[in-house]
Amino acid sequence: MALADPDRGVTNGGDSPAPFSEIIELNVGGQVYVTRHRTLVSVPDSLLWSMFSKKTPRELARDSKGRFFLDRDGFLFRYILDYLRDLNLVLPDYFPEKSRLQREAEFFQLRELSKRLSPRVSKENSISEDLSHISSDWDEAPGPGGALLPPSTSPSPSQENKKSCGYITVGYRGSYTIGRDIQTDAKFRRVARITVCGKTSLAKEVFGETLNESRDPDRPPERYTSRYYLKYNFLEQAFDKLTEFGFRMVACSSTGTCAYSSNEPSEDKVWTSYTEYVFCRD
Repeated sequence: MALADPDRGVTNGGDSPAPFSEIIELNVGGQVYVTRHRTLVSVPDSLLWSMFSKKTPRELARDSKGRFFLDRDGFLFRYILDYLRDLNLVLPDYFPEKSRLQREAEFFQLRELSKRLSPRVSKENSISEDLSHISSDWDEAPGPGGALLPPSTSPSPSQENKKSCGYITVGYRGSYTIGRDIQTDAKFRRVARITVCGKTSLAKEVFGETLNESRDPDRPPERYTSRYYLKYNFLEQAFDKLTEFGFRMVACSSTGTCAYSSNEPSEDKVWTSYTEYVFCRD
C-alpha cells in the first residue's frame, strides 16, 4: 500500500479514496506521534473519532511540516494513545500526574478512561488525596455497568507511602574571570545551564514544569536520559526540590580549566568549571 498526500487520501484498491491515510502523524504540544488511523477512531463519539471520521484533512490544523496539530500536553498524550490501542490503561508505579491525565481524558471525550482515573471515595465519603499509588490492576477495571470494583484488600500504609528509589545527577557549568591583579574581585559569570540526568519518571516527579525536555521529548517515563535541563539557574532551587522529595546527596565531583582571554599571558584568566552532584532516594 502506497501512502499518498493526506489531503488527497489513500486508495485501498477501490475506486473511492479514503479521506485519511492509514498512517497518521500528529504533533501534540510539540511532540510527534505516528499511529494508525484506526487507532485514533477506536472509541466512537470521542474527540479524535470526530476529528478523523467526521472531518476532512483540510479542516484540521497542521504544523509547518504538515502533521496534524493538537495543542495539548504532549507527554500525557502517550497514555491517551496507549489507551486507544487496546482500551487498557497501564501507568508507572509512581505517577503523580493522574489528575492531569484525567483532564486530558475529559478533553478527548474518553468517558470510560476519565471514569477509571477519577479519585476514589473512601468509606467516610472523603476523596483520597494520594492517587498516584493506587494499583491499576483493580481500581481502574470497570465492573458491570461501568462501575468501579472495590479492592479485595486495602494497601498497608507502608505501601501507600512507598516511592520509587533511584538516582538523579545535577550538573552545571560555570565560569569566572580573574584579572591581572589577583587582589581584585573575581568576575563571576552566570551559570549557563543546570542539567538533570536520571530516570525520566523521577526527574518529572521532582522538577515538574521547571524541567525542559531538551532534544529528548519522546522518552518514556521508565527510560533514562541525560538531556534534561532546568528553566532556572540557581542550584539551591534544585537542591531544595530534591530534598523536598526525599533525596540526599551521596557524591559530587568537579573539573576545571583555565585559559587566557587573549594571547597575552598578562591578560585576564578565564576559569571554567563543570560540577556534578549525585542525589539518591533509598
